[in-house]
Amino acid sequence: MSERTKTRLLLELKVSGPQTAADLAQRENVTPVAVRQHLDSLLAEGLVSFADQKGAVGRPKRFWSLSAKGHSGFPDNHSTLALGLMDGVRSLYGAEGIDKLVDHREEESFKTYSAALSGKDELLEKLATLAHLRSGEGYMAEVVDDPEGDGFLLVENHCSICSAARACEGFCKSELRLFTRLLGDGVEVTREEHLLAGNRRCVYRVVEAA
Repeated sequence: MSERTKTRLLLELKVSGPQTAADLAQRENVTPVAVRQHLDSLLAEGLVSFADQKGAVGRPKRFWSLSAKGHSGFPDNHSTLALGLMDGVRSLYGAEGIDKLVDHREEESFKTYSAALSGKDELLEKLATLAHLRSGEGYMAEVVDDPEGDGFLLVENHCSICSAARACEGFCKSELRLFTRLLGDGVEVTREEHLLAGNRRCVYRVVEAA
């Protein structure tokens, strides 16, 4: 199995979530038989898992998804170093020190993002810029239309600070607050999916208030 094909399949499952071999074959323009062979190899490596789901008729469909090991193959911004630094801050300065660290990160991000969003008036333009910046930081972000309303969804298919966020929920609260501050008055931002709550990604619904 080529490393290139392996990487493409893992990326498809990361970005698009659980899929059948037929779905993946169509996306990659190869035969379902070839994809199943690749998935079996990934399964043997512990990078993917599957669940069979019964349909209304016919045989159950097998949906493939990333395993915990598969998810861990995507970057986490030097998680070991980050956790070590957080432990040091907590030991030296207690919980208040961690809070200050989170606040400092938020303020630095706000300055950087604000400069990039300067002069952009349309909400979609702001979100596209924000998604580009976040993708550069490893979040694999994209903007899509909200299928349930007139707004947009800011989708982050990967969390590049996942280990730090698991150790301190303040990071997640800070990011929601950061997006709200950046987009300004008259824009509502709510987190609809949360990776740390068991979802496969983080999704923020962004709507201009009536």
